[in-house]
Amino acid sequence: MGLLTRIVRIGNSQGVRIPKPLLEQAGLGECVDLLVEEGQITIRPASRPRQGWEERFRAMAEASDDRLLDEPAALSRFDEEEWEW
Repeated sequence: MGLLTRIVRIGNSQGVRIPKPLLEQAGLGECVDLLVEEGQITIRPASRPRQGWEERFRAMAEASDDRLLDEPAALSRFDEEEWEW
């Protein structure tokens, strides 16, 4: 069984106070994702888009695995003409 707590009014909204030890144990910071799943509210750490990409790109470059996988397409007459909008 979990920790019993009350829903409290916070301005025009409502919220739940989460004790600091629980936040630390769950690894939650200032930003979280809230999801409703099967009648339950799930709180999980917010992931940042592209989180970890810099380290992965660096590792790829060190392993010489950062080359283009496809060759640039050959230019056609369409690419060389001035476009009109």
